[in-house]
Amino acid sequence: MSDAKLRHAIAFEAARLMYERTESEYFTAKRKAAARLCRGHVQPTDLPSNAEIREQVQAFARVHEGERRTANLRDMRLAALWLMRVLCRFRPRLIGSVMTGHVRKGSDIDLHVFTDHLDPVTTALDEEGLQYDVERKHVEKNGEGRVFTHVHVHGEFQFELTVYAENLAHYVFKSSITGKAIERASTRELEELIAREHPEVNLDDAMSEREEAVDPYQLYRMLLLPLKNVKQSPKWHPEGDVLYHLLQVFELARDAQPWDEEFILAALLHDVGKGIDPYDHVGAALQALDGLVTERTAWLIAHHMEAQAHKNGTLGARARKRLEEHPDFDDLMLLRDLDDAGRVPGATVPTVDEALAFLKQLERDNKGK
Repeated sequence: MSDAKLRHAIAFEAARLMYERTESEYFTAKRKAAARLCRGHVQPTDLPSNAEIREQVQAFARVHEGERRTANLRDMRLAALWLMRVLCRFRPRLIGSVMTGHVRKGSDIDLHVFTDHLDPVTTALDEEGLQYDVERKHVEKNGEGRVFTHVHVHGEFQFELTVYAENLAHYVFKSSITGKAIERASTRELEELIAREHPEVNLDDAMSEREEAVDPYQLYRMLLLPLKNVKQSPKWHPEGDVLYHLLQVFELARDAQPWDEEFILAALLHDVGKGIDPYDHVGAALQALDGLVTERTAWLIAHHMEAQAHKNGTLGARARKRLEEHPDFDDLMLLRDLDDAGRVPGATVPTVDEALAFLKQLERDNKGK
């Protein structure tokens, strides 16, 4: 294989690993790609640049995501603008793929914010009712260790805020892809970018809609996380707490019907009412989710206990006939089977954020069809 062909093949394989989220770092993706394609030592000159890999990643995105990618980029930029306005006193700058337009499936929205104290940032997020986690990451570079503070904000899209000292607001950060100064946008510059590249958007209307809208994923997260502390009877639930059970059922539902957003959401949320009212967890769940889930998802949650009685043969004749005549009866009984199967001690499950990220992406994919 010629050097040029080898370089292209490594770039293609590294891009595939990154697009599929198997790897997130360019260096690691290159190394793994080279190891798969070459038996012997690979010269550094044979390895593609980060920019070459990024172009291949974008080719994957264009092929697999099509027009949805353009709509997704617009929505991500609008979400970025809204949060930048919320955080305006910290001089936020949009960087990364949402700024450059190189988004792909699962991309985060990356912001730099500048403050000497983290508390005012988290207070601003709290005031908006946003869910977030703070991560302090130790990085070794050029023999020196540094601690970076990241705030991961959860919602319709995932944000990663990197917090820098106030005196770095005008510092020129370098790109790991090109080695040049990173492209970044202030709030005003992002407004101009949206007006230029998305002329169909009325910014005032879009921001008003975003301020008034309720993000269901934030509510799902708020309902799910406390369930880690809600224990269940070991006789019926040897796996442990309610959250662990729901994540098991989610995983089983995703495997069974990976295209069915409504069904998978019902699997994840069917017992969320146990954290509100353990004596009527179905009624509590339906009240908490009212207006946020579809009629079909609500119906599956509402009748999952009746499905147990149907399965056991203890459901009355009228109720049995009513269930069996419903168009979603087969899915209800599948949910019942998965509910019973999701009770395995030690089973591997995703995190709440991983489960919600899957559902958010599935929702965007289904809207684009």
